[in-house]
Amino acid sequence: MEEEVELILDLCKEKMEAAVEHLEKELVHIRAGKASIRMLDGVMVDYYGSMTPLAQVSNISTPDARTIAVQPWEKTLINPIEKAILNANLGFNPENNGEIIRINVPPLTEERRRTLSKQVSQEGENAKVSIRSVRKDSNDTLKKMMKNGLSEDLEKDAEEKVQNMTNDYGKKVDKMLELKNQEIFTI
Repeated sequence: MEEEVELILDLCKEKMEAAVEHLEKELVHIRAGKASIRMLDGVMVDYYGSMTPLAQVSNISTPDARTIAVQPWEKTLINPIEKAILNANLGFNPENNGEIIRINVPPLTEERRRTLSKQVSQEGENAKVSIRSVRKDSNDTLKKMMKNGLSEDLEKDAEEKVQNMTNDYGKKVDKMLELKNQEIFTI
């Protein structure tokens, strides 16, 4: 029985960790006015008939805080890369000089900063809901195990551990949101 409880706790931790990782990925796509190569993570390019991540067909760099440079490994890819960036709906307007694509990341307006902050809060709330859902599922499983012979003390200890994990991951989410909001409101 104790092994099963440990298994449930491990699974709980794994799922909560996944919720935090998902939040991290979502926050990367919320741009904060500063250029980052990770802004182009989701861009897929048509490379000889198959959709390929942009990073696998080009060199991406940030020469300064407001510019992203994309240098294709093959010159024939300039136009497909430019189309892929436009089609990704990131709000960027790529400029191509025949050899390299430059993307200027415009500074954010105050209104846009507030909108992004609300979006960050929404993503954070989704992560917290996910974490609480994992807690509920874990506690329900523990209660079923108690009906099948798990001692009440073991069940209470496990429930307490699940609650502590929930609190810890909730704090991680809060910290991530705080850092992202600081990044958004830093001019």
